[in-house]
Amino acid sequence: MTLDLASVHLITALVVNVSGVLFIIETILRRDEGAGRIWSLAFLAGMLTTLAYTVWVLSEGAWWAIAVGNASFVAGTGCMWLGCRRFNGRRMQWASLVVAAGVIGAAVAVAVEGAQGGDWAGALWMFVPLLAFAAAGATECFRGDMRESRTAWVLGAVLGFQSLYYVSRTTAFVTSGPDSALFRTAFGTISTSFLTVTLTIVAVVVTSVLRASRAPMRGYLMRAPSGDAESGIVDGSSFPAFLEVLCDRASRRGELVAVTSVRLDDLDDISTAFGSDVAGAVSETWRAGVRRHAPTNAVVAEDGPTGFVVALAVASGPEARRQAGAIYRALFDDLAKVGEGVIPVVGVGVALSDSAGYEPARLVGAARDAASRAAANVETSVLVDEGE
Repeated sequence: MTLDLASVHLITALVVNVSGVLFIIETILRRDEGAGRIWSLAFLAGMLTTLAYTVWVLSEGAWWAIAVGNASFVAGTGCMWLGCRRFNGRRMQWASLVVAAGVIGAAVAVAVEGAQGGDWAGALWMFVPLLAFAAAGATECFRGDMRESRTAWVLGAVLGFQSLYYVSRTTAFVTSGPDSALFRTAFGTISTSFLTVTLTIVAVVVTSVLRASRAPMRGYLMRAPSGDAESGIVDGSSFPAFLEVLCDRASRRGELVAVTSVRLDDLDDISTAFGSDVAGAVSETWRAGVRRHAPTNAVVAEDGPTGFVVALAVASGPEARRQAGAIYRALFDDLAKVGEGVIPVVGVGVALSDSAGYEPARLVGAARDAASRAAANVETSVLVDEGE
């Protein structure tokens, strides 16, 4: 069977657009935030890419469609990388600027050549950002929160394969040229379209699963507004300012600061096994218990969908461990009273300024790591970070 270029583009456009529409609709229905929204932009860019390339195939002399298609192709892969960074809670500003520069470069490269550029105008300005953003996205899938999900490994493999494909495609383009038999057979538009269809199907399934693993948790935890006097819990965006003031005062006085991380590891598993009502009861009990059992003078803040951090000045390391142990035991008793007899995995980790320093981000990071290790070790209820 022989497929002409127009038919292949129409097939690719159908698959990419159906996948993109489904993902975007699901994003709207879930009222998703963060990574899901950025991945929606990636699929939206993919839809624009197929539309632009279809116009290029069907309309003779529409060089501007190549500029739009190349730029949106780069934007789609770049947004996949940005979504992975957002999922891992990493900084977005510089990465967003890099993606924007890649998109602009891909469009300008075609515009400079204009109608004389031909079908492959500005190709290298598209190939290089594609392989770079795909490689960066693959790397992101094997670090941070995404590293804990085997589903994310599949997305990492998909992006890694895309990067390797464009490394090979770029090499063939430079060494053999777009008119060579090697390039037309292995890296031409038709073979790339089939690859795009395959990667799109895998990507939409994987990103949907990754998003679903977090979206239910946001429904269980109602975010408290900053400085909510009734709940006594501040939101995660306000906590760094509170902690910075505490660390600054404590460092000048030579006092010890303790940051305790309390994490609930298997809320999503509880929802799957026992239903959302039980998961909601567990989360509400846990949320109320952290504030109630924390010391009166402590600052308690949200730390992601299933985490809290408690910060205060303490007299000694043993006192910090005793207070963290008291929180753990009281939470354990409270959770034991929740219906269905469900007791989730709770990890409590403590970081002290005498080992981690007075840098707020470092203190919180050390406490999180200690809490994760405590949750993974059934023999340890509270773990104190000992530093390096």
